[in-house]
Amino acid sequence: MKHYMKLIIFLILSTIFIANGFSRHRIVIMTDFPPADVIPGGLGFGPADKRSDSDDVQSMVRFLLYSNCFEVEGLVATSATFANVANKQNIFDILYLYDHVYENLYRHNQLYPSADKLRSVTWQGNSGTWGRPASEIIGQGRDSEASEKIIDLLEQEDQRPIWFSIWGGSCDLAQALWKIRETLTPAEANELLKKIRIYMIGLQDGSGQWMLDTFPELFIIMSAGNYMGMFNNAPGADITLSDLDWINRNIRKGHGLLGIIYPESGFYPETPGVWEGDSPSFLYLVSAFKGINDSERPDQESWGGKFIQPEATKNHWFDDPAGSQTVSKWRKQVQEDFAFRANWMLP
Repeated sequence: MKHYMKLIIFLILSTIFIANGFSRHRIVIMTDFPPADVIPGGLGFGPADKRSDSDDVQSMVRFLLYSNCFEVEGLVATSATFANVANKQNIFDILYLYDHVYENLYRHNQLYPSADKLRSVTWQGNSGTWGRPASEIIGQGRDSEASEKIIDLLEQEDQRPIWFSIWGGSCDLAQALWKIRETLTPAEANELLKKIRIYMIGLQDGSGQWMLDTFPELFIIMSAGNYMGMFNNAPGADITLSDLDWINRNIRKGHGLLGIIYPESGFYPETPGVWEGDSPSFLYLVSAFKGINDSERPDQESWGGKFIQPEATKNHWFDDPAGSQTVSKWRKQVQEDFAFRANWMLP
């Protein structure tokens, strides 16, 4: 009965939001996505193309269960694994598993996008960018399928903001911005830049800092440490809501193929459980969809943390001094909602 009440409330709130002119956020996920059978990098062995940080697979499972809350405009494969390779086939592989639970999800909410729809907006980023300076990965001759598609997306007549949820390298977005600046008039470029909203997890290459330095007017949330509130061992958080036992009971076992693929750990297999450091970048928008925060106000508390704006002349936001606790304080609500949605995968 409790789960049915939550579903009814969710549907009522969705109806109210739509009736009052609210819409789902448009989103592009940029992920250093490894193979679905990723070998946690901390093991120290295995083929380079399979060794990586498995937390992106964890985050993608969660994101797909929330994909009905968004208009998913793009899934970008950026450089990943110890081989430093971007491979969109890795995303296709997890969408194959999503397809196996899609009908069950669709029965609960008809806003879930089909696997074919998501495949159609899955784009290839550039390989070999991890850890390299901006001067080596942005500029003439460095376009990618992803950077070109991002420009096409921004040039659509739809004036609603587009959120770029950056889990991995940001160079394909930065390349798109470089080309926009180089090929359009300042007025034309500004019209496109006004649509962009960025929530960036860390800095995996030089392009993130390049965007911060080059575009003071660009809306950027830079999470350098708040995201660690998602980690299983976040200070002060209830570990029983994110340890392996919880994950096995609520996600991995008895929840179809998409649940099974959720990795037991992140980078270090000796510390199993939730290590979804990238998830705050979209949970920030999920809590906004639920009416907890305003996505245009990073200084408000949210499932994705809380941020401050050090310089009024720059539209850049950085970690609130409270740190990871701005994320971990919501663990009970976040995990209960995750488990609730995971049950939708069941027949």
